[in-house]
Amino acid sequence: MRFLALLVIILSIPAFVAMLRSKHGFKAGCLLVGLLPFCLNALNLDAAIINWAAWPGFAKGLVVTILDSLAIAILIVHRNLLSRLPFKAVFLAYILVVALSALSSSTPMASLFYPAQLLRIFALFVAVAAIMQRPDGLRWIAYGLACAGVLEGAVTLSQRLGGVFQAEGTMAHQNMLGFMSHFLVLPLFALIFAGSRKKLLWAGATGGVLAVALGASRASIGFLVMGLVLLAMLSLWRSPTPRKWKMVGFGFVAVALAAPLAISGINQRLDSPNIEGSYNERAAFERAAELMLIENPMGVGANHYVVTANVGGYSERAGVIWNAGSRAAHVHNLYLLTGAEAGWLGLFAVVALFLWPIIKGLSFSLRTDSDWRGEAALGSTVALIAAAAHSFYEWIFVSYQAQYVFAIALGMLAGLIKQRSIERFRAMMPAPTGAAKAGSDEDSVGGEGGVRRRDETFRPKRRRVPTR
Repeated sequence: MRFLALLVIILSIPAFVAMLRSKHGFKAGCLLVGLLPFCLNALNLDAAIINWAAWPGFAKGLVVTILDSLAIAILIVHRNLLSRLPFKAVFLAYILVVALSALSSSTPMASLFYPAQLLRIFALFVAVAAIMQRPDGLRWIAYGLACAGVLEGAVTLSQRLGGVFQAEGTMAHQNMLGFMSHFLVLPLFALIFAGSRKKLLWAGATGGVLAVALGASRASIGFLVMGLVLLAMLSLWRSPTPRKWKMVGFGFVAVALAAPLAISGINQRLDSPNIEGSYNERAAFERAAELMLIENPMGVGANHYVVTANVGGYSERAGVIWNAGSRAAHVHNLYLLTGAEAGWLGLFAVVALFLWPIIKGLSFSLRTDSDWRGEAALGSTVALIAAAAHSFYEWIFVSYQAQYVFAIALGMLAGLIKQRSIERFRAMMPAPTGAAKAGSDEDSVGGEGGVRRRDETFRPKRRRVPTR
């Protein structure tokens, strides 16, 4: 059965290539890019080339998904993929550092599962950035994210009505859903701030907020609210408009309506007799990771935290209690986890992976006041900020589901920056004449890196002024 699923995923590549070459097929492909990360787990749209299901790390083999096939198809139908592409260097540096950590691991193949996973994520990042150079690419990716928000809102509501006080939606855990929702809700609200009046975007953003509230993960709720407040403040600082102030008021009303649902789930969680133990356990995990990093400056190998924590005695020395759940868990801090596994170099690499796009995204967003792309880029940037802060309390980022939505947000941001860079480069070129001028205004449908001079997808409609 595993090989049959793998065959289907491989054969889907030429099918996706044929689909993407048509206008409506391209739109469907973009929509699937935004939707599929939230469906893979529920629909089992993956297959393992190498399956180590019993391995206690977060990467349990060499796995591929239908979204990887779609990403490869997108790469096939586009050209000049890496030209002028921001963030490629910092992303590849992170992959290289993680791969080098296999040299210090007890089981190198298990360590190499993680950089192999990151290469798939990098492919999706490049594919999304390529889509952004095409007309309506951003629009249809956003529609896919909106459909995912509607789906998660409906599923979590159904789960709550069924008696589940911490609804996990289509994910395996509510913390996974909460972390991934940063990359769903914040970009959608940014596009709404940019001027879109599409009801689907409103429904998706609302569904995403509802899903986080019903998940009752305190960190997810807190960091999403922080992200929404930061997004509203930066958007108003860029260009305060009456419509934006109305949206901020609507946001406060939405939060007020969702608060009772979130509080009821949190209160039930607080009533659990094990809640205090989980706090002590979190601190014990962090002590174990710190000991591991201090004694292994080059790291113990990617995907090896749980194995080394037990075999090396770090969990026992740190006071982690002896039971299957605790001894098989990862430290709830991405940065400590990465430092323990990939050493100090890995810690710097993962910080740079978040920090550099955030710096570039803020610089791009806050400089282009008259450009709608600055508003759109702000959503991805704030999502990265929320995820980076959330990662002090979660290790979820290293799972491929979370990295898929990270790649989408990073690709959207990189694509917008690249699009603007190409326009500036063209503006400095001498104006074409004759037949060359007639051909210069054509959009690049084949993916040669061309972009439209002006994209009105998410810009608010301007009122016509009558002339005399």
